[in-house]
Amino acid sequence: MLQAQIFIDKDEVFGTQPLYEFIIQFLLKQNVAGATAFRGVIGFGEHHQLKRPDSLFSFDEPPMLITFIDEDEKVTDTLTALRKRVSSGFIVISKVDRFNM
Repeated sequence: MLQAQIFIDKDEVFGTQPLYEFIIQFLLKQNVAGATAFRGVIGFGEHHQLKRPDSLFSFDEPPMLITFIDEDEKVTDTLTALRKRVSSGFIVISKVDRFNM
């Protein structure tokens, strides 16, 4: 199994909707096993500028993380299809094991 993590700014949009909502809906249409979007409290990217979305008078774009897990081929096919529509964001893929209790 693979886990994909997609890092974006919360305030990014795709058309008229927030990018994170578009990505979650896209993943749902691709029938992935499951996905979750997380809002970051603080973070920084390649430009090393801290982003603190909850600071008083902060205009920084809050970081977002969207993660999903599925079989290897499903993850790679889904990311390939997503990249044809969305070029922003940073994507990390990791091998994971499913732990059943």
